[in-house]
Parts: sequence; C-alpha cells; structure tokens
Amino acid sequence: MFGLGFIGLIIYAYTIYDVVVSKFANETDKLIWLLIVVLVPFLGTVLWFVIGREKRL
Repeated sequence: MFGLGFIGLIIYAYTIYDVVVSKFANETDKLIWLLIVVLVPFLGTVLWFVIGREKRL
C-alpha cells in the first residue's frame, strides 16, 4: 500500500510541476489549472493529462 501512495504522490507532484512550467496563452489559464489540480487532486490530475496538456501552447 505504501508503494502505491508514494507513486500517487510522485504523479501528483509531477502534475503540479508540469502545469507550472507549461506555457499558456495567458496567466489566468495557468492559475485555473493549478487551482483545479491542487483543490481536486485525483480528478484534477486526470483532467490535466486528458484535456489540459492539449490546451497549452
């Protein structure tokens, strides 16, 4: 169980890092994605990898 939690934490941290370093059309989009990922961790991470990465420049 500990290993799965650790892997989940690594994926979550990478998602936050990916949002922060990504280039967006404006800073508001970046802030919105960051809030989604931080406030709704599992769903935010899934949404980022499914639709968010396509929206960046």
